[in-house]
Amino acid sequence: MTKNESSNMTPMKEDYLKIIFELGGTQKKISNKQIALSLNIAAGSVTEMVNKLVKEELVEHTPYAGISLTKPGILLAEDLVRKHRLWECFLVYKLNYKLQDVDGESELLEHVTSEYLLDHLNEFLGYLTHCPHGGVIPDKEGNYEEDSHLVLEAVEDGTKVNIERFIDNHDLLTYLDDLELHIGDKLTVVSHAPFEGPVEIKLENTGEVRNISYKAAHYIFVK
Repeated sequence: MTKNESSNMTPMKEDYLKIIFELGGTQKKISNKQIALSLNIAAGSVTEMVNKLVKEELVEHTPYAGISLTKPGILLAEDLVRKHRLWECFLVYKLNYKLQDVDGESELLEHVTSEYLLDHLNEFLGYLTHCPHGGVIPDKEGNYEEDSHLVLEAVEDGTKVNIERFIDNHDLLTYLDDLELHIGDKLTVVSHAPFEGPVEIKLENTGEVRNISYKAAHYIFVK
């Protein structure tokens, strides 16, 4: 990815690359529906933007199979994610921001962050490998351990899982804060209500039962 190519990026294109990365688009095909759900936008808008990213050779689209990042798309997404998540760590761990309030600030900061500043920020934070909502932080060479891409909604009834991470979405993080659901929580999936109803879960440490909305259950990654 050259400087000229990256300068053609818009915040919306960057959001697409980051969400495709987060949903597992470095290794598998992601559906339009997954992107639409995650970004809370219409499926038609996703198709339009994906077509633009295909023309710029940042993503590949296989009809009826889905969307994945190309090598240039992966490199750009990794750089964006690294900057964004290091700033999230700084805001949460050093300035005591609430997790649901850091996305907008991190979005602004990532666009004015030089590699020099990023190196010093990374050192100051102690070379963290994950951000506060559980997402990986690629190192300077682009190395990182791949996240789980299994969403809570896709887990079969009766299965025990651990919460690994949340999608970086303000409304979701506020919702989960109200439900007191956290990274690392162990739970059992009890049942899925029909017709896109909630997913009922039981927390292992307290025995409490929670109902997670259908949409939110697509934003929670488990292992």
